[in-house]
Amino acid sequence: MSVELPSEGRVIVSACLAGVACTHEAEAKTRDWTVKLVAEGRAVLVCPEVAGGLPIPRPAAEIVDGSGVDVLAGSARVIGETGEDVTENYLAGARKAAEAARDVGARLAILKARSPSCGCGEIHNGKFDGELRAGDGVTAAMLKQDGLEVVPDDQVEEADGCLEKTSDTS
Repeated sequence: MSVELPSEGRVIVSACLAGVACTHEAEAKTRDWTVKLVAEGRAVLVCPEVAGGLPIPRPAAEIVDGSGVDVLAGSARVIGETGEDVTENYLAGARKAAEAARDVGARLAILKARSPSCGCGEIHNGKFDGELRAGDGVTAAMLKQDGLEVVPDDQVEEADGCLEKTSDTS
């Protein structure tokens, strides 16, 4: 199944996918198709964690007792691996990403898979044991609530001018 890029307008993209070293480990997760979107002036880069006031690097964080939808509803929290509650930072960053999407009229977001902010469809289980479970990160959930199509980066590859979802989940 292919994800057609809008012929006009912008696409929200996790900044780490465009070469910005902003992951919690201060790494970039550069993807060639993202670099192409940036070169075309179509990518709107967001790092919700940094936009929400967290440093680079920062302790890993996971959603505890739910998913991003639950965080938005106030029934789950985002906790750092050292025990600090960073929920408000994640909410602030999600709001800024959603505002950026509204400002440019974006209808599509391509976000970093499994992140407690950007994860789409699959996130870590909140136990810091490397296990995954179904759910969205905080920003992915907010963007979906705002009507955007949200696609995780690990299910996207470029093919003939469109982005295709792949079945690879590694």
